[in-house]
Amino acid sequence: MNKEDRVFEVDLLQLFRVLIDNLKYIILATVVFGILGYFGSKLLLTPIYEADAKMIVNTSKNDDNKVTSDQLNSAKNLVDTYAVIIRSRDVLNRVISELNLNESYMELYNNIKVKSVNNTQVMQIVVRHENVETATAIAAKILEISPSIILNTVEAGSVKPVEQAAYNPYPVSPNTFRNAIIVALIGFLISCCVFVVVFLMDNTYKTDLEIQNDLDLPVLGTIPSIESCASGREYGEQKKGEKR
Repeated sequence: MNKEDRVFEVDLLQLFRVLIDNLKYIILATVVFGILGYFGSKLLLTPIYEADAKMIVNTSKNDDNKVTSDQLNSAKNLVDTYAVIIRSRDVLNRVISELNLNESYMELYNNIKVKSVNNTQVMQIVVRHENVETATAIAAKILEISPSIILNTVEAGSVKPVEQAAYNPYPVSPNTFRNAIIVALIGFLISCCVFVVVFLMDNTYKTDLEIQNDLDLPVLGTIPSIESCASGREYGEQKKGEKR
């Protein structure tokens, strides 16, 4: 075995000790990356706000004005159909036109979600936008123009607003705390990888035992370092002082 072969041997215990010895630098890098991730999210990413409105889907009643379970299930199934219509070009292009929005149909389409509330016949329209007032206006406009378009298209049942458009005053994106945690973990991994790579690239001998094992040669003597001589001198002077 020659000296170069040592690069490919990994002493896991020694590697663990390297990480422990440099733990303060790893923690420092983790904290610094976390702080950068937090303030980077605050300063560089555009906050996104959310507004929502709710409508209820109904089917036609029986002659005795009673609603059966089959009719309720049918109304629930219509929610998916109505969701497609609400996000259609007929509805969203009118919203863009009447609100004078400076965005395309696909941009608005991607910022609107329509879903059933707890698997009921109530559907929720969620609008996301970087301007909270614009998000609320879009939700209100959809609530205004979509019922007539839905009824003309489906020609079955009815749909009515049950909750007017309202907004969340706090941004839903970006999640600064989550981003800070993710970036901090990245910093932790990077710092660990740096010390691991430095350890693996170091092919120098640290002890005479390594030389004997790799080269199969006896060690006749060692040259002490300046640090070891200085520490030995200090220790000797300390002993002399104690004897006095």
